[in-house]
Amino acid sequence: MLRSEKKIFVSELEEIYKNSSSIVFTHYHGLKVSQIMNLRKSLRESGASFKIIKNTLSRIAADNVKLGHCDSEIFSGPMAIAYSKDPIAAIKGVVEFAKSNDNLKVISGLVNNKSLNITEVQLLAKLPSIEQLRSNIVGILQSPAINLARVLQASTTSLVRVVRVYAEKNK
Repeated sequence: MLRSEKKIFVSELEEIYKNSSSIVFTHYHGLKVSQIMNLRKSLRESGASFKIIKNTLSRIAADNVKLGHCDSEIFSGPMAIAYSKDPIAAIKGVVEFAKSNDNLKVISGLVNNKSLNITEVQLLAKLPSIEQLRSNIVGILQSPAINLARVLQASTTSLVRVVRVYAEKNK
């Protein structure tokens, strides 16, 4: 890699480190190219990305942005990162893929610049994504309004029956 290419690579990594809510550090030794492509595709569908990195250049980029998670032992071996703006998307995707592919090893992670060990990464992978939480909240908020609309749209006799049953129940 030429010196100019190295500078570009470091600046790209700095942008990734600055703009990502979550980063998962992995070893990918033994994965086939087709498996890496499948992982990238599944991560892309959830709004995350996967990038193979050079250890020395990644350590330089981490130092430049004061990542705070640049232990020398992390940046060793065949490294790759999964990252996303959603704090959970990259973590979920990598952990799910690692369950079926023993050659992908999760080393550590970062969420909003806080270090995570392997256990914490796996616990976060069990949480629902932000989109799932939002849809659950909307469903909970809409539920009473939908039920009220159903009752109001019911025929008059049905409404009278409901009121009569409720009155008898509260006697």
